[in-house]
Amino acid sequence: MKIVNPIAIRGEDLASDYLAKKGYKILERNFRKRYGEIDIVALDRNTLVFIEVKTRSSNQFGSPLESITPWKLKSVIKTAQYYKLTHKNLPDSLRIDAVSIKLSQEGSVNELELVKNISGF
Repeated sequence: MKIVNPIAIRGEDLASDYLAKKGYKILERNFRKRYGEIDIVALDRNTLVFIEVKTRSSNQFGSPLESITPWKLKSVIKTAQYYKLTHKNLPDSLRIDAVSIKLSQEGSVNELELVKNISGF
């Protein structure tokens, strides 16, 4: 059973709202398989996009984007490939984006950044 992190949930909610305002069509959230998870699956025009959301309330453990390790990226790619195989009627064009969110200690958004195509996937 996965432990629910309220900061992560808030970050995913903020990211989903932000992406929807940018024109992304959210298809699914928290797609999980035993070897990985994708925070948000969306369409950006004719591209199927897998989005990793990282939220931090301090830089104690580095910036949000620094926490996307090569191992994590490999896991997202593997899970994205499985998703595409099991969802046939979606675009062939694929991309992995990241949303970095920095929250204040009070929980308000200090910074929200979208980085497209973090893997060259």
